[in-house]
Amino acid sequence: MSVITSVEELNALYGGVSEASVAKVTKTLTAEYRLMIEASPFCALATVGPEGLDCSPRGDDDCVVRIADDSTVLLPDWRGNNRVDSLANIVRDPRVALMFLIPGSNTTMRINGTAVLSIDPALTDSFEVDGKHPRSVIVVTIGEVYFQCARAVMRAQLWNPKRFLDPALLPTPGTLLKAAKADFDRDTYDREWPERAAKTMW
Repeated sequence: MSVITSVEELNALYGGVSEASVAKVTKTLTAEYRLMIEASPFCALATVGPEGLDCSPRGDDDCVVRIADDSTVLLPDWRGNNRVDSLANIVRDPRVALMFLIPGSNTTMRINGTAVLSIDPALTDSFEVDGKHPRSVIVVTIGEVYFQCARAVMRAQLWNPKRFLDPALLPTPGTLLKAAKADFDRDTYDREWPERAAKTMW
């Protein structure tokens, strides 16, 4: 197998970048970038730590982050599986990356920066939903922000309902767990999961 072993080889293979690929990168949010991010209810959060990399999905009923100012976005840590992989990485290595998806749009937004975890009661309480609030808030300082080329989402036809799969054709969460742990009670997990999720959304 032939592999690339240097940046020089890589650049020779792919050539230069277009003006737009460089010009789109800003250090803070423009008014237009703000509008794009405010339209996104979902992002992927990438972090790095001593054990390696982590990327986790983050979603909300409205905008997935709150824009504090042109250099700062706030990401509440809503209920999950309590593995805290992303959070553990952040407290040891502040580097983070966010990729925002906007339903119906082929354009994605990217933020690279650094983060800290805030447990300030005034901040966590400000995200209250149905009497509940996140245990922590990820405060992201923007290093760079830009939009991503739409080709990947276009190739995937991500928003084409004709391409949506019937979930019944896929393994259930219980089935996936049983494949990893042979004696796992798949049926009970799958039966109880919808109600448990509905009660622990926030």
